[in-house]
Amino acid sequence: MFKVLAKDGNSRYGVLETAHNKIETPVFMPVGTLATIKGLDTLDLKNLLKPEIILSNTYHLYLRPTEKIIENFGGLHNFTGFHKSFLTDSGGFQAFSLKDSKADDFGIHFKSHIDGSKHYFTPEKVIDIQNSLGSDIMMVLDDLISLPAETNRIKISIARTTKWAEQSIKHHHENQKKGIGLNQKIFAIVQGGTSKDFRKLSAQSLTEFDFDGFAIGGLSVGEPNQLMYETVEWTTPFLPENKPRYLMGVGTPEDLVENVERGVDMFDCVMPTRNARNGTLFTSFGRISIKSAKFKNDNNPIDPECDCYTCKNYSRGYLNHLFRAKEITYIRLSTIHNLHYYLTLMKKIRQAIQTSSFQQFKKEFYNKREYSNN
Repeated sequence: MFKVLAKDGNSRYGVLETAHNKIETPVFMPVGTLATIKGLDTLDLKNLLKPEIILSNTYHLYLRPTEKIIENFGGLHNFTGFHKSFLTDSGGFQAFSLKDSKADDFGIHFKSHIDGSKHYFTPEKVIDIQNSLGSDIMMVLDDLISLPAETNRIKISIARTTKWAEQSIKHHHENQKKGIGLNQKIFAIVQGGTSKDFRKLSAQSLTEFDFDGFAIGGLSVGEPNQLMYETVEWTTPFLPENKPRYLMGVGTPEDLVENVERGVDMFDCVMPTRNARNGTLFTSFGRISIKSAKFKNDNNPIDPECDCYTCKNYSRGYLNHLFRAKEITYIRLSTIHNLHYYLTLMKKIRQAIQTSSFQQFKKEFYNKREYSNN
């Protein structure tokens, strides 16, 4: 169940209820591809970061440790000890990204990146895998294309994505009649590249089915930011007002602010975790590269405005040392900081929408960045 409780312009504050908890939106979902966020354990999530939902990946978990092993543990929640919500991506993007993958009208052929073994994802199989994983929200298999793409290829992608979505929701309902996946939600994925006509066609085709939510996929794959924003702004009005809207794989803090303004409720991205491991940390005044020599003797926290565990206990100088020494502790401390920054940003956005002050929040958000760059 999803309810929009407040609006400020097109930005929405709502609550999404799953089998495990109630999630305030807009929400950022940390990415735990292999049922873990790299460098953290479940206690870090429970005690320090407290995310309400995280994302894991069907493709990776299907290959290792396999969905059947996870099912034997009682599903992702028991397997990991994280008892809030899981969203599982269909794995279509990962399969699409592999060198030898090939989509046809019935699914995606691919070879395992682990051992080269051959596999075939169909819409039904992907639902069955996610049933075994026991995630709270399942994503349908979609036909992803790289941009720019020829018009005919986009047409094929939309036709396949719509057909696969219909097969997926039909299979999900058939499974539910057998007592399988009774508490799992299912989201469809709108495709269409950056074409307004194709995005409209995809959204209108998919909203004929009673999905629990709708994602906007196929963006943040190299197109200019402004074009991504325009595509989202065009697409969201064609999605149901009473269903959550999920922008997949996005993005920077600026992307979150801009797309909340355009009516998006849910986000995921590897950026805060991957960037942390590579030495880029997010702050209220922009990004910093902690590996820079200028931080060697800096006794300040990463961000003076941040109250995360890392900022309360450690200095930029110490993080600089850990990074340069390639200490594992660096990964944990930097990841805690970056995810805390993202989760806190979303909390501030929710508060701004509830108090009808989103535009003021956005102005102050950018002013801090502009001031720090002067």
